[in-house]
Amino acid sequence: MFDDGEHDLAGEDDGYFSALVPGVKRYRLRLDGERETYPDPASRFQPEGPHGPSQVVDASAYRWKHAARDVRADVIYEMHIGTFTREGTFAAAIEHLPALADIGITMLEVMPIHEFPGAFGWGYDGVDLWAPSHLYGEPDDVRAFVDAAHGAGLSVILDVVYNHFGPDGNYIAQFAPSFFSTTYTNEWGDAINFEGDDASGVREFFAENAAYWIDEFHFDGLRFDATQSIHDRSATHILGEIAARARAAAGEHKIFLVAEDERQDVRHITEHGLDALWNDDWHHASRVALGGRIEAYYTDYRGRAQEFVSMAKHGFLYQGQRYKWQRMRRGTPSIGIAPRKFICCLENHDQVANSAHGERLTQLASRGRMRAMTALLLLQPATPMLFQGQELGLPTPFQYFADHKPELATLVANGRREFLTQFPSLVNIEPAPPHDRATFEACKLDRTKIDASIAQLYRELLQLRRDEELIDGAVLSDECFLLRWPSRLLIINLGEALHLDPAPEPLLAPPAGSARWALLWSSEPVAYEIDSEENWRIPRECALLLAI
Repeated sequence: MFDDGEHDLAGEDDGYFSALVPGVKRYRLRLDGERETYPDPASRFQPEGPHGPSQVVDASAYRWKHAARDVRADVIYEMHIGTFTREGTFAAAIEHLPALADIGITMLEVMPIHEFPGAFGWGYDGVDLWAPSHLYGEPDDVRAFVDAAHGAGLSVILDVVYNHFGPDGNYIAQFAPSFFSTTYTNEWGDAINFEGDDASGVREFFAENAAYWIDEFHFDGLRFDATQSIHDRSATHILGEIAARARAAAGEHKIFLVAEDERQDVRHITEHGLDALWNDDWHHASRVALGGRIEAYYTDYRGRAQEFVSMAKHGFLYQGQRYKWQRMRRGTPSIGIAPRKFICCLENHDQVANSAHGERLTQLASRGRMRAMTALLLLQPATPMLFQGQELGLPTPFQYFADHKPELATLVANGRREFLTQFPSLVNIEPAPPHDRATFEACKLDRTKIDASIAQLYRELLQLRRDEELIDGAVLSDECFLLRWPSRLLIINLGEALHLDPAPEPLLAPPAGSARWALLWSSEPVAYEIDSEENWRIPRECALLLAI
């Protein structure tokens, strides 16, 4: 059903149907023998939301001002368009891009923008994977955002959800029931059929979707959500097929593909063609080190020096050892994989929300430890990722919010409450109602509350960051350790002051021909020489960067 009447679609090979209908702007589809009409499962825009009519979009109408740059994943910045500004649109976000580039960010990671139901949400309940959410603007607003980012020297990747569809507004089963699998379970909905009967069309749908965002919107890559729930035993894993299709769409322009995988499966890098993986081990150990409770999925971490030295050198902390929390072995061997292929963070959307009220770590940890861990995040060899507002020290919370119809909203709120019961420290704390608009509004960044000292900290550290191969690392105490490069030494002390006399750690020795190290930067004021005739004196809760 089109806005000028009804037109029949002609059948093509492999179950597709099409028609050329000049002049049509909006349309809906009716299946043979049915009275009800549906939006297009491959709609390019849903101006009235996922239940409304689909809209035709001319992707060639936008005039690009800036060519795509070589992808730069040196420092990643995760952002949610709906809360990044008060307006919550792509157009409003453009104003802040130069400031992000100026502080040292090189890549933006935009949380999912697939069309989803309701007036607000995180985006992980998307149902129209080809349609940018109408809540954030029109498709050309997305293009203008990416274009402006390129003009500011920033790369942009898009977070895509290929492991499930949201529970409201997903009509694809009406067109192709074979899209879904009963072989596997999925905690968020029906598992997707990537390997069973009639899976070829499903694989094509997702591979082409990945290419679409690269080709028509000039995104510089993709972040794949929860790939542990993408099940495929085919000869070529679907992520490998998706990666190949996305890179082909980019042509000579390099793109960046990264996965979040609970299993920490390095095959995504070694076999499936992705560039990087999130390192949840690093976040969990950091959270404990900053004073977090050892509970729930933090159970197998202690936040000690050895953990951070091991991760700086070898990637994941768990590479197949027994993991008490999951009562199984966790991770895969990552020794020998380049450190930059592991994405580390102190905050991300999930982890900030999994606190009592979405508090930021500046509110939960001591000033000294927070500054020291920030230095580690930004100076270590792994790729750092920041969460929106972190670089300014903003206290704006980030909670779970999702606007659903009443019956579903109740189920989601109950599910959220049940999820948080794994944290004994949160059992008596009632989370904010996800469907309450006030929950969403409270998460919009309030830039009137910038902490100038935190903003300066990030600026200084990102200027000091170097792409230099790590030589080694060493533990100096349970809470103090060092990382050593050819001409630099980073010492992180999360505990009390140390006086190392004697100091029989060879990595403390300066390179041949140098008398001693000089202090290049410190997270706290230092009133004495670190390396003196009294040997090494390391202040409490601080980070020290020394150079020759």
